[in-house]
Amino acid sequence: MTLRYIDLFCGIGGFRIAAEQVLERRGARGRCVFSCDIDPHARRAYEANFGETPAGDITAVSADVIPDHDILFAGFPCQPFSIIGDMKGFEDTRGTLFFEIARVLEARKPRAFILENVKMLVGHRNGHTMRRIMQTLRDLGYFADYRVLNALDFGLPQKRERVVIVGFDRPMDFQWPQPKLSITPLSEILEVDVDSKHFASERIRRARLASAMEQGTRDGDGPTIWHENKSGHVSVYPFSCALRAGASYNYLLVNGERRLTPREMLRLQGFPDTFKIVCNDWQTRRQAGNAVPPPVVAAVLESVFGGIRDW
Repeated sequence: MTLRYIDLFCGIGGFRIAAEQVLERRGARGRCVFSCDIDPHARRAYEANFGETPAGDITAVSADVIPDHDILFAGFPCQPFSIIGDMKGFEDTRGTLFFEIARVLEARKPRAFILENVKMLVGHRNGHTMRRIMQTLRDLGYFADYRVLNALDFGLPQKRERVVIVGFDRPMDFQWPQPKLSITPLSEILEVDVDSKHFASERIRRARLASAMEQGTRDGDGPTIWHENKSGHVSVYPFSCALRAGASYNYLLVNGERRLTPREMLRLQGFPDTFKIVCNDWQTRRQAGNAVPPPVVAAVLESVFGGIRDW
């Protein structure tokens, strides 16, 4: 049997990488039968790495042309629910894109789905938005559950909390994956020879150092990433805070000195070094910040397979 899946709001392919890795480990066959993303730069990166150009705007795609599939993946746009955005939720046009997922689920009725969004979705409008999403999924006949998962718990040196929603077309013995005991050291993520263009100005470096010293933050023995939040508070950790697509280029500084390179950002998300970078630095940073970490998806997908015994 060949597992057929679709990759909605695919970005640069975090879900697809996870699916390919899990299927290979299991000695199973899989095929992505449809993908889409409205961002032309993301489509370019996806095509370079998977040999297929995703469709564009999902709202312009009839459900009739989407092939039958066993599992649906979707990291639907998060800006309407993000603390970094304006948190308008379903009042924002992008927020209604969840209902594009519901439209496809209703028409094609896959056996399972995995969705991903920002942690803030859980508490948005005192939980009303999340309840509406879950009720919509249940009204479609799916048995669904959600949980906030942190990339730090799945081996990546990045504190990235995201809500993951899993659903089945029938009751299943699904168990959420357990955290890993070890994290990839930051030293294995960082590049050695870094172009001077990635180094922050002397003014920014001095300001970060002064702020860290004032707040009693100290550098450790190994490499660290200095994170400046919106209020100007600087924290120093042996891991990265969450990568963000639209943030200032300087909010994360390695050892308080330089910005992360595009390759380092992809590594922090769990993308293999075989992933081809074909867009400029700005676009690649944006793509990495929007991506879903493949190791998190892979762990959830393994649990999905554990629940569906006849796959």
